[in-house]
Amino acid sequence: MTLHVPTPGAAYGTSHASVAPVPALTRPARLRRGDKVAVVAPSSPVEREQLEAGLTVLRDDWGLEVSVGPHVLDVHPRLSYLAGTDEDRARDLQEAWCDPDVTAVICARGGYGAQRITSLLDWSAMRSAGPKVFLGYSDITVLHEAFATRLGLATLHGPMPATNGFLRDKDALEQLRRTLFEPESVTSLTSPGAATLVPGRAQGITIGGCASLLADDLGSPTARHSAAGGILLLEDIGEKAYRLDRCLSQLLNAGWLDGVAGVALGSWEDSEPYETIRAVVLDRLGPLGVPIVEELGFGHGPNPLTLALGLPAVLDADAATLRYNAPMLE
Repeated sequence: MTLHVPTPGAAYGTSHASVAPVPALTRPARLRRGDKVAVVAPSSPVEREQLEAGLTVLRDDWGLEVSVGPHVLDVHPRLSYLAGTDEDRARDLQEAWCDPDVTAVICARGGYGAQRITSLLDWSAMRSAGPKVFLGYSDITVLHEAFATRLGLATLHGPMPATNGFLRDKDALEQLRRTLFEPESVTSLTSPGAATLVPGRAQGITIGGCASLLADDLGSPTARHSAAGGILLLEDIGEKAYRLDRCLSQLLNAGWLDGVAGVALGSWEDSEPYETIRAVVLDRLGPLGVPIVEELGFGHGPNPLTLALGLPAVLDADAATLRYNAPMLE
């Protein structure tokens, strides 16, 4: 099998200093019935009814013991888009992670707010707590990056218990369950709409999340310095074409995309018509000369796939598949 190995910066003639390729990260252990998991809200407020429905699945259907952070249902006293104060959200996350009985920390939902708490977390204490499963997406992109750079830990980008993808999409929920409990059964991923945007095959370490958050997080102490050698997973919600153009241009101009091995695109829910989004992606990322798969089926859209970030995989744009070299969890 011949794999595509791009030349860093070749398509744009960039001259950024070379950086080490994205490393593979530590895989946490799979879940088993009876395990204790913690649910936290690092970002925006959570609806009680949706949360309770999600907790019922975790407890009754999956047989997990569930601990809910003390401030999960809080709303910030002045900034109503935040689930309580920064200090309380950070404390809930850190205490859940450092609880020796907890095997997984699951974010209730995304929204906004994760960027405000990364500097409040004791990363040394969290590193000492050992690897465990961390699950979320959307605004949680910022924490995926931080867990990679500060803990060296592979994480899961997938449906959260207080979101529609968890509560209404049975296929997505079943794929998440199998990823958590039977990870060897979901090493090769695709979706009904997945298609070749730029042909080719590439291998690398999976990274990514929301395009806007990757761009906004650029240069922060907990963000990675480069996507070199990575299989970049990109999606977003509610984006205008010019804003997506701006995000991708920022990543390009900063040299962050130099040497990226391949790109997989997820959903673009509530964004401009997909033909417009596709045109922006081709204009900005096409010149990189790497394989690109579109509509792979992860992110904010219906039936979102659960993907691991930080693990070796092969992106086959011709077959429109992403195949992990090993199960996403031990």
